[in-house]
Amino acid sequence: MVEKVLQSGIHWERKVFKRNEFLKISGSTDTHIYFIEQGSVRIYMTDENEERIIRFGYTGNIIVCLDSFLSGKPSELYIQAIKKTTVKVASKKEFYEFIQSDEEHMKFWISTLEDLVVQQLEREKDLLINAPGERFERVLTRSPKLFQEIPNKYIANYLRMSPETLSRLKKS
Repeated sequence: MVEKVLQSGIHWERKVFKRNEFLKISGSTDTHIYFIEQGSVRIYMTDENEERIIRFGYTGNIIVCLDSFLSGKPSELYIQAIKKTTVKVASKKEFYEFIQSDEEHMKFWISTLEDLVVQQLEREKDLLINAPGERFERVLTRSPKLFQEIPNKYIANYLRMSPETLSRLKKS
């Protein structure tokens, strides 16, 4: 569905990012939206030199630093390729022209934003749950593909637990 909508009437530039290469760095304004054709990325910020992963994207996902994309202001977030990643990139201007050109395109964008809000609320709930096992189970139920696409060290960071704890939970 996502790819079908995005293929109609919008100019995408295909870019390939090497492992660990940045799509966006902290302090910059994100004026692009990304569709991941292949690969995976992490969205994170740093807190006193510690990385805090807040989101992942992988094949078939739309990724954007939404705070910056919507406000036009710089964001503290980084988007970094976890492995070689191929994305389609569109400018905010072109993307907005696209979604405003057709009611179905606007419905698609509203649905995408609604999904992002729900995902963010789920993420906030996860962070409020103290027990690592519960956080793990919630994410496993919600996003089983995550465990196939993303290395454990990043998932552990996302879940706010040590890689050893994650490993133990996966075994049990």
